[in-house]
Amino acid sequence: MGAFDLKGRVAVVTGGNGGIGLGMAQGLAEAGAAIMVAGRNKAKNAAAVKALAARGAAAASFEIDVTDRRACQALADMTVAQFGGLDILVNNAGTNIRRAPEEYSLEEWHTVIETNLSSIFYCCQAAYPAMRRAGRGKIINIGSMMSIFAASFATPYASSKGGVVQLTKALATAWAKDNIQANAVLPGWIDTDLTRRARQEVAGLHERVLARTPAGRWGVPEDLAGIAVFLASPASDFVTGTAIPVDGGYAVQG
Repeated sequence: MGAFDLKGRVAVVTGGNGGIGLGMAQGLAEAGAAIMVAGRNKAKNAAAVKALAARGAAAASFEIDVTDRRACQALADMTVAQFGGLDILVNNAGTNIRRAPEEYSLEEWHTVIETNLSSIFYCCQAAYPAMRRAGRGKIINIGSMMSIFAASFATPYASSKGGVVQLTKALATAWAKDNIQANAVLPGWIDTDLTRRARQEVAGLHERVLARTPAGRWGVPEDLAGIAVFLASPASDFVTGTAIPVDGGYAVQG
């Protein structure tokens, strides 16, 4: 098997029916992996499966609320039953609510933390037995550059994404003995439905992003495909516990 060849590998991608998740799923599919798309929206799931199948991938979908721990276990079980294993877990599902810190309700805080952080813990616990049995595994957790610096309008989001990085490090150290590598990806400003809403809600955001990004543009979901393949493949077998920005250079600017 080549260093970046994923033939015979099975990947679960939460939030894989659009945006960054679908961009990563497409990259994994093109490298040869079978894909289980996990998302809330049944119609979007079906469209994603169709798009992946058009690229020649074996693909299926699972309708899920990732904040439900039992549903995360059912996702892992269904993936193993359908494809014969679970080698790669991409924890991409996430949400954001933008307000000043003093304006959040407790319900809003818990919604963001449960969706962005607790769900990763649930899915990783569910996937671990299959990875341990196989003697290998790749976990890719989607963090954010907001784990590096602050944002006044995203308190629970930034908190959850900081937690993603530390959870990733803990998993990497705990499961290295099982030949499971866990890494985080920190996307920059990527053009998705989530960030389009941000541009509507945060005045001047578009202009500030362009001014600070050395690449001179917003990212697109396809920009995440390469890092997904690298972290899912044998090429990264000695890479674990890292948090890798994919942001066009945004985070390195003073």
